[in-house]
Amino acid sequence: MSANLLLAQVILLVLGTLAVGTADPERLPDQAIKAVLAMLLTAGLAQLKPKVFLKLATPAWLLSLVLLALVLFIGHGTAESPGTKRWLFSGAVQFQPSEFAKLGLILMLSSFFARRGVYRKLISATTMIALTTLLIVIEPDLGTTVLMFSLGIVLMYAAGVRFTNITALLFALALLALPVLSLYLERHRYILERFLSFLSRGKDDATTTVQGLDQIGFAHRDLTFGGIWGQGPEAPRYPYFADHTDLAIASVGFSTGLLGVTMVIFAYWLVVSTALQVGQLAARVRPMTPGLHGASIMATGAMYMIVGQAFVNLAVAAGIFPVTGVPLPLVSYGFSSMLSMSIALAIIHSALREVRSALPEEERTPELAAAD
Repeated sequence: MSANLLLAQVILLVLGTLAVGTADPERLPDQAIKAVLAMLLTAGLAQLKPKVFLKLATPAWLLSLVLLALVLFIGHGTAESPGTKRWLFSGAVQFQPSEFAKLGLILMLSSFFARRGVYRKLISATTMIALTTLLIVIEPDLGTTVLMFSLGIVLMYAAGVRFTNITALLFALALLALPVLSLYLERHRYILERFLSFLSRGKDDATTTVQGLDQIGFAHRDLTFGGIWGQGPEAPRYPYFADHTDLAIASVGFSTGLLGVTMVIFAYWLVVSTALQVGQLAARVRPMTPGLHGASIMATGAMYMIVGQAFVNLAVAAGIFPVTGVPLPLVSYGFSSMLSMSIALAIIHSALREVRSALPEEERTPELAAAD
């Protein structure tokens, strides 16, 4: 297993547990238990070979589609978004299928491109991406929709699809989406209202809350109060909506300061550098087998699944993006996201071990040999 990935996961889970304890002490034991289970899940699945993940691609993707369709009929939203349907079950066992649909799409496209190549295969791959994305946009969950669609595009690029072909595809899809966009926004007016509220933040109107601060304003306040070293998890503070979920980074900043926020960013950088190493090592193996190609694609997709979502969450907390409801991977409270991200880390572990073992003996550095 990769020491860098293990370090990244430990940093994120520890700071996440600390953030949840700072925001809501009653949830601390629950978050700590889930963090331990997440580590065990990653350690167990990381021992599997990439070919096992690739063999599970079709049933995993089809199951994710069934669950996404099921949530449209018997799913439910939350108190903050009662008109949505994103969750199955309720209480302690509630489950968000869209989190695992990301994994299903990663496995399916990786297996598809590894077996059939990329030449003249865009229609089939685009259909897979569109079908998965469509079921999420109907919920509606616009933040996850954007992440899911962009994940599919990243997987195409990682598989070797030409950039010009991807650009042409995006242009064609944009033209097809324009006629239904206005109808979609009309039906789900809260999306447009949230965007307009974001544009008007700071103005003296009905979109502001107490003392002109919305939840992003409260998050900025906590980050400022945290300073360099933080106030500690037991320091007095005013609770606000999503301080343990979507805005968990503010709780990290309040309790551990700039140091903790920097450690979170450093952990995500470790994930990026490790996944990129998989691609670099795979490129040195000759001949490139379908298994290694699939492992490389999976690692890139798993990396983007984690870091792309982290980027969106941090951008929301910084006030750059409007509120999307996207959790911070391995930090925010919530078991569905934590489990799916832990599986994504296991995929990167597995892929890295596979490409290392495939390198010729003379090309292995002492560090790689020791890691094997």
